[in-house]
Amino acid sequence: MESVLSEQSATVDKLVEACIQAFDENGTLKDASLVRMFLMMHPWYIPSTDMAKKLVLKSQEESCTAERRTRICHLVKYWISEFPAEFNLNPELADHIKDFKDLLVTEGNESQSQLIDLDSVPSYKWKRQVTQRVPSVSKKRKMSLLFDHLDSCELAEHLTYLEYKSFCKILFQDYHSFVMHGCTVDNPILERFITLFNSVSQWIQLMVLSKPTAPQRAAVISHFIRVAQVFNNLIELVTSCGNYSQYRKRFSECSGFRFPILGVHLKDLIAVHVALPDWADKEKMQVNLPKTQQLYGILQELAIIQTTPPHIDANTDLLNLLTVSLDQYHTEEEIYQMSLQREPRKPVNSSPGPAPDPKPTMIDEWAVSVKPNADPTIIKKHIEKMVESVFKNFDTDGDGHISRDEFEAIRNNFPYLSKFGELDKNQDGKISREEMIDYFMKASSLLNCKMGFIHTFTEATYVKPTFCEHCAGFIWGFYKQGYKCKACGVNCHKACRSRLAVECRKRTKSISHETPPALQARSFSFPPPANTPTSLQNTVIAEEDIETVEEGVFDVHL
Repeated sequence: MESVLSEQSATVDKLVEACIQAFDENGTLKDASLVRMFLMMHPWYIPSTDMAKKLVLKSQEESCTAERRTRICHLVKYWISEFPAEFNLNPELADHIKDFKDLLVTEGNESQSQLIDLDSVPSYKWKRQVTQRVPSVSKKRKMSLLFDHLDSCELAEHLTYLEYKSFCKILFQDYHSFVMHGCTVDNPILERFITLFNSVSQWIQLMVLSKPTAPQRAAVISHFIRVAQVFNNLIELVTSCGNYSQYRKRFSECSGFRFPILGVHLKDLIAVHVALPDWADKEKMQVNLPKTQQLYGILQELAIIQTTPPHIDANTDLLNLLTVSLDQYHTEEEIYQMSLQREPRKPVNSSPGPAPDPKPTMIDEWAVSVKPNADPTIIKKHIEKMVESVFKNFDTDGDGHISRDEFEAIRNNFPYLSKFGELDKNQDGKISREEMIDYFMKASSLLNCKMGFIHTFTEATYVKPTFCEHCAGFIWGFYKQGYKCKACGVNCHKACRSRLAVECRKRTKSISHETPPALQARSFSFPPPANTPTSLQNTVIAEEDIETVEEGVFDVHL
């Protein structure tokens, strides 16, 4: 068994055989490391129902001795005891094991059949039921819930407890589905956990707006500041610097109850999945064991966390009230209108009159196409900024000029560019900043000042892994993780907005940038990796890209 773990690859049959040999006839497990890893991770390579069939076939081989069959039964017993949810939520798998048990009885192997007990498997269906968020029906619904009488620490503890209970519902199949599909579609448990995280922010807004006077609203804000200060010393841990090195260090040092920033671990799962192939050979016969071990290490740590509850004497009534409150769903527009009702932009007693048209910002003017009579100074300012960004990103040798090879890379982002010779006015074989600025100034005039240098960025919330158009790094977080251009749909980190050197090309109506692709209905037996979306299979991420994550935690929308 140790030799299998030390190898770089192994067939599924070899891994199954190593797991069988890990048990003796009395059911003693010599080393659980390989057995537990393979039983948890096998859906990455083979459906659980096929795994069960493989064990049954091995027990029916002519060369299978009574001792070997007993070892197989001990392996099945261990599988059921360590991963009971798999058998409760996958009826087809449970039926295969029941048939195996009945077969043993029919063949007179009563003692072996008694090792397999599916009747003791608890039900997980009630535990994994997802409550539906209640749309706002009445704007008069009170959100205080005795809020004024809650101690800051008590409120913080109960919010933590709610998140922990929601986290405990997440099973391997949820992580597996997220990594394989790249989003939370058809993954209600993980989606509910993320929604709970985000609903805390919305609830705070509603609590503030529930107060009719400004002093009362200020008091609510002060109270929530005190709640946040309960965990004020954790602020430095959520920085993404060094690939969340501060968080990882402290998290590994913690003992007892600890609660993960799930987005960091989800990021790690996807990073490993897209960087390493599932199989070590083209024929897809040899399992890539280093990848399996890395994925298992991440998932096993999350599984252990679920077995260590917080030391909180939870008040059931308060938990129920908080749950109801957090489930109240309001759109951002509804919350905005409520805020206007509380504090109108225009004083109530002011004299009526036509409001002047709001003056658009300089960037907004440029993004929606600068008018033909736009100020040439403003246009030149934008062009100089854009050219500087171009040189910063495409002048790879740093000589202050754009060579022919570097120019070809630029044309991939600015398809309307003319030939190299038209920009290289002095024909010295390279383009200077002044030559490029002069070209764009003339092009701006010829194109009636409608060149899309400046994007109209707005904060965006992503529900699936998204990459920055500038640095190619992950854009992670739960809520408003990055920025999306309203016109062309390009995405980037907050820090990359000013450095993005990609033309703003408006999207056509036939292209959807919001709706994720249709996915096949997932099953708890998990499809083999051959069904993995090609967008994930063909993705390779460099280590420096993995570490280029933006603020937030997958802040996981994920």
